[in-house]
Amino acid sequence: MPADIGELHLFVIYAWWFALGFSLLLYIMLDGADLGAGVFSLFVRDPDERGGIMAAMAGTWDANETWLVVAGGVLFGTFPLVYGSAFHYLMLPLIIVLWSIMMRAIALEFRHHSERSAHLWDGLFGVASLTTLFFAGMAMGAVLEGYPLTEGNVPTYAGGMFRFISPFSLWTGVGAVVAASLAGSLFIRARFERTEAIRRHAARWVDRSFYASLVAVVVTVVWSLLKFPWAADKWLGPYFWVWGLVALAVVYAVVRMRRSSRHGRDLFAILWLNAAIAIMWLAMMFTMLPWLVPNTWTIYDAASPSVSLVTFTMAMGGFLPVMLIYNWYQIWVFRARISKLTGYGHH
Repeated sequence: MPADIGELHLFVIYAWWFALGFSLLLYIMLDGADLGAGVFSLFVRDPDERGGIMAAMAGTWDANETWLVVAGGVLFGTFPLVYGSAFHYLMLPLIIVLWSIMMRAIALEFRHHSERSAHLWDGLFGVASLTTLFFAGMAMGAVLEGYPLTEGNVPTYAGGMFRFISPFSLWTGVGAVVAASLAGSLFIRARFERTEAIRRHAARWVDRSFYASLVAVVVTVVWSLLKFPWAADKWLGPYFWVWGLVALAVVYAVVRMRRSSRHGRDLFAILWLNAAIAIMWLAMMFTMLPWLVPNTWTIYDAASPSVSLVTFTMAMGGFLPVMLIYNWYQIWVFRARISKLTGYGHH
């Protein structure tokens, strides 16, 4: 345990840094599958199957999205300078993400209460899933590139509205869509009964999106190695063998995911995919450390004062376990496979 107030301050900073990354990781793993299923629905012709995709996520989609709210709350409460400046920098893509999430929720609720406008809600659901993924991926790539700050007691973003657009951020937007398509097609296979035709359609998507995701990851890693000195210094530094072991762990998880998928072990395929995502996400967090936003904010410079951090910890520290139990309970209750004729909220 920390021996003095200085060590306690550092301990709390690291704890909330990890909690922020953990919340974002859960959002990527849980809502990423929902969003990927939404993109998949754009290529499904049977209206009953499109309705079934929405029903498949009926009991869990709102809890999955709550992790994004949790991450925003942690960022606001513990790293407010990053919250203020990053949201200014990423105002346009985050507005589009927010609107897309709202449009997607509206489509989910209206689709199963409509007759003549079902096609409209189907299309809105798929397109909103696509734009959420693309612009969230762009925002993530733009954060890795950093941004300029004003001078003064409270530094904030000093660039233009479109500075977030770059070849790298466009690529990370595409990569997010591709990776989520793999997660979404695995989710569809796991949620529908084994006799449903949509599972065969999803299996073909798994094959295609698997190889596309491999290309996306390799290109992103190589591009990051060449573009970001803070990444090259870690990956090619004296502990390069540690990062080599991390890469081997990712390859092992991906091979097990692929093998499970081919043998129809849908749950294990999802778990192995999420294991690979978790390893890569943690590797990225430790690669960036001590930066929260590379070349812009370290976790030390961006953290709230000790009193604010301790107060926030006492007020919100118990919230994360409650969220975990809430998420687990919903997944457990709605774990059964469904058919394409299952209605939203009635399975």
